[in-house]
Amino acid sequence: MNALPLTSNQQDEASMALVPYAAHEEYSKGRQYPEAKAPYRGEFQRDRERIIHSTAFRRLEYKTQVFVNHEGDLFRTRLTHTIEVAQIARAIARALQLNEDLCESIALAHDLGHTPFGHAGQDALNECMQKYGGFEHNLQSLRVVDKLELKYINHPGLNLTFETREGILKHCSRKNAKFLGVIGERFLQRKQPSLEAQLTNIADEIAYNNHDIDDGLRAGLITVQQLSSVELFNQHYATAEKNSPGASDRRKVYESCRNIINDLVTDLISNSKNAINDSQISTIEHVRNQQEPLIRFTEKMRIKNIELKTFLRDNLYRHYRVYRMSQKAKKIIFELFMAFFEDLRLLPDEYRNNANIAMQKYGDSGRARIVSDYIAGMTDRYAFSEHERIFNARIT
Repeated sequence: MNALPLTSNQQDEASMALVPYAAHEEYSKGRQYPEAKAPYRGEFQRDRERIIHSTAFRRLEYKTQVFVNHEGDLFRTRLTHTIEVAQIARAIARALQLNEDLCESIALAHDLGHTPFGHAGQDALNECMQKYGGFEHNLQSLRVVDKLELKYINHPGLNLTFETREGILKHCSRKNAKFLGVIGERFLQRKQPSLEAQLTNIADEIAYNNHDIDDGLRAGLITVQQLSSVELFNQHYATAEKNSPGASDRRKVYESCRNIINDLVTDLISNSKNAINDSQISTIEHVRNQQEPLIRFTEKMRIKNIELKTFLRDNLYRHYRVYRMSQKAKKIIFELFMAFFEDLRLLPDEYRNNANIAMQKYGDSGRARIVSDYIAGMTDRYAFSEHERIFNARIT
């Protein structure tokens, strides 16, 4: 049986459960293009549903997290990572009485602009774009939801609320912020985003650190013995061994990762509550005027988390097998960019037409930006296929 839609009174009750300094929909800064409100859906719920139905969201299924998509069916992709981030963000938001729908919307959209081949693809595309304004996946995610998704007759993009867009843009240079209007003002004025944006940013970090442990062990690139040097992992794995000595190594790893996430989330909630109480905030504008984020770990947990991140950087992300695939991925991105930039006739009609229009307005920078849009939107396997079609004479 389908659930009945929320009445306006039920929506009001849900809003009343939020703390005063949460992101309340009735005080939203709105959308870029005015729209009538939906009778049975909140504004952040509409954002979430628009993101889920977007083309860019579906592409995340075939985009790399750490391991290139075709390397194994059980490794995380950008899509499964995104779902994990949304789950963790909602759990934290509920405990802090913040807006769960907004957290989920931000989480589901935060990687929409990511390139194929993970950070290697981003680094390569940024290098290609250095003369033309650079490339950064947070900015590209905002570009996707503001301009590149073409789902509506009356406006470009998904026309998301300010609060969702604010959360998507986690980082931005002052140089780029100057061209982003109201969404870039906080970077120029050194203000904070909403608490929902802050916690979703950390939920992203919690998710990828822990699933990268799992995927790295599954791939055989790191070992439990190596991880024993990391306090956050070792304490939980030792407990699992003590309590369940007959369990398989795989189940002990699952148990350890589950408990690491629980420790991080519990510490974050408790310490953030204390920071919020100490700050004596009462509105979202008070949140934005703080000198530093209020959603944060205790210093002890922050140091433990840095140790884990450092271990993964040195032992997993820089592993020679990951490095080999990263170099191959960069080569593909470099060659695709140069081929498309030098000969727009290689692009599909829509992108070629857009590139010609952009070139008339902005010169080579406009041309390059459309090429980067096309490449950033590719899945791993599509990038491989395009490279084969262009550079392999036997492929038609």
